[in-house]
Amino acid sequence: MSTPASQANADAQYWAEQMAAVALRRDMDCFMRIYDHFAPRLQRYLLGMGVSAARAEELVQEALLRLWRRAESFDPARAGLATWLFRVARNLYIDSLRGEPHWLPMQEGLDWLDEQAPADAGSSAEAFADHAGLKRAIDSLPPVQARLIRMSYFEAKSHSEIAHELGMPLGSVKSSLRRAFAKLQAGLGGVP
Repeated sequence: MSTPASQANADAQYWAEQMAAVALRRDMDCFMRIYDHFAPRLQRYLLGMGVSAARAEELVQEALLRLWRRAESFDPARAGLATWLFRVARNLYIDSLRGEPHWLPMQEGLDWLDEQAPADAGSSAEAFADHAGLKRAIDSLPPVQARLIRMSYFEAKSHSEIAHELGMPLGSVKSSLRRAFAKLQAGLGGVP
């Protein structure tokens, strides 16, 4: 009988083998297995971040094209394929937002949250526990700070958008986010 952890390891190994075939031989069948499995998941992920359906479809195509072009840069020792692809899709989305005139980067907080992500997010019991721990840490923040974190990080909204949507002064949004990140770092064992 397989445990969730052993199944996650088998899945990670399977996808690593598919990626190796794409990287080494440009194996179209392996690429299509990756595409068929991950494209709908990436689409749902981006839609959950509030991306329009058309833009989400473009970003999924772009992420999978990047996988094809840069398959040799995938290192299964550093992250599982799911983690790698979801991060590519998220980064493509954030990069597209940065090109908009109202984007005010909050890179320090985003980088810190990225560092908190497990190396194999989404494919193991440990990853689920880490994700649940982050959710609990965010939920333990004062409601306004928790909402600001969700809007900024998970919905990729700029400080200006958040200020406008919540009717808060821009300076209050920025200072509240700094305090919220400091509390998250302290709550998750990071350096405040």
